[in-house]
Amino acid sequence: MNTELENMEIIRRFNDALNAADLETMTSLLSGDTVFENTAPAPDGTRYTGRAEVRAFWEEFFHGSASARIEVEETFAAGDRCIMRWVYRWRDPQDRDGHIRGVDVYRLRDGLITEKLSYVKG
Repeated sequence: MNTELENMEIIRRFNDALNAADLETMTSLLSGDTVFENTAPAPDGTRYTGRAEVRAFWEEFFHGSASARIEVEETFAAGDRCIMRWVYRWRDPQDRDGHIRGVDVYRLRDGLITEKLSYVKG
């Protein structure tokens, strides 16, 4: 079983890979049965299940959001759970900056992300 500090490091590595659009590293940090719940569409978001389905989401995301960046505000852990508060920043097709703030609730098992549930303000 990983320690809370090890789990927080895995989440940091995942976010660094996301900001680098490094799909290979991101995928390597996901369990085979991973679950990702996106923030859209409101109110519940879309649920993606399994490494291949989650990878396909991120691949599509990178094609449509080349300038996207997640800035971490805070990360903490309790047991197999990690919480990350963040600001998501982007530039839209009209060259305008945008951002939203949110929280990801992660669950980890054996050094891999098994669940990433995303929530936003607003």
